[in-house]
Amino acid sequence: MYNLQAVVRKSINNTSIQFEKLGYIANNMANYNTIGYKTNRFEQILREDGYLDGAIRTNALQGSIRISSNPYDIAIEGEGYIPVVSPEGEVQYTRDGSLKRGANGYLLTVDDWMVGDGIKIPANSYKFEIRPNGDVMNYDKAGSLPEKIGTIPIVQFDSPESLEQGHNNKMVITQESGDPKIVKNEENIRQYATEVSNTNIYDELNDLMRLNTSMIASMNLMKVADDMYYKAINLNQ
Repeated sequence: MYNLQAVVRKSINNTSIQFEKLGYIANNMANYNTIGYKTNRFEQILREDGYLDGAIRTNALQGSIRISSNPYDIAIEGEGYIPVVSPEGEVQYTRDGSLKRGANGYLLTVDDWMVGDGIKIPANSYKFEIRPNGDVMNYDKAGSLPEKIGTIPIVQFDSPESLEQGHNNKMVITQESGDPKIVKNEENIRQYATEVSNTNIYDELNDLMRLNTSMIASMNLMKVADDMYYKAINLNQ
């Protein structure tokens, strides 16, 4: 009786973990076209007691760079994240460089988080330039000398794989990721470009098919063990 109960409990645990992994695969596939999205990997871990557990890891590799005609679009070439601040003052980090000019003139993310400490583009700006080191230069008129109005900061982490998904395609720090460190003397920002998701749709489909097969097997095993368990009860009555 005890062994059958253990089989049922482990089958339930295994199925629960697989459903959790399925959720991450579905999320990765849903964000295949999301700018700057980083794929999440759900790694199954077998504990000493025979039960499964899971750990989340972020794939921090750079996605492909896509050329844009929008001067507000930027891409980070190499490692790093842009710190952004919510209207409530919360700080998170993103590689989604599809920026915009807010009603107050500040550079914002698509969902109105402020870039860095705040970079305000003048209302009478003729044009602006975002240089590879992150400096934002404004031109008042044609032929005028540029004026620096701010710098888009880039930060790095000791373990970017340990960052966790935050609000709307942003990342939040964890104890394992370490604190953000400002990148200095680098030229890794590219204007008129965005970084596409690093999700490999073929890998996700392959994982989905394998997981589907494993889930069917686990649920069949759970049903067989459950039937045997109730038959054993009836024999003892």
